[in-house]
Amino acid sequence: MIFIYGLSYKARRENLIQLFEQYGTVTSARIIVDPETKRSRGYGFVEMNDEEGAAAIAALNGTKHMNRPIHVEVAVNPPKKRSERKNNE
Repeated sequence: MIFIYGLSYKARRENLIQLFEQYGTVTSARIIVDPETKRSRGYGFVEMNDEEGAAAIAALNGTKHMNRPIHVEVAVNPPKKRSERKNNE
């Protein structure tokens, strides 16, 4: 899983998909929003296969997206999917 931060607060899931599809197939994309305000927190996650993900990280880290510098790296602690959270609660 890939972690992206520094995103524009106007960025949407579709923007992430479009940005990362240049490097391969995106299996999922998610922008994290504040549960109370429903506004973006400025970061998100993208899933791709390892080889394509590595190429995307190398190409996109430190570039600008929607006029903001973004940071792209391997997610160290990716968020759990809803189904996984429910099983652990």
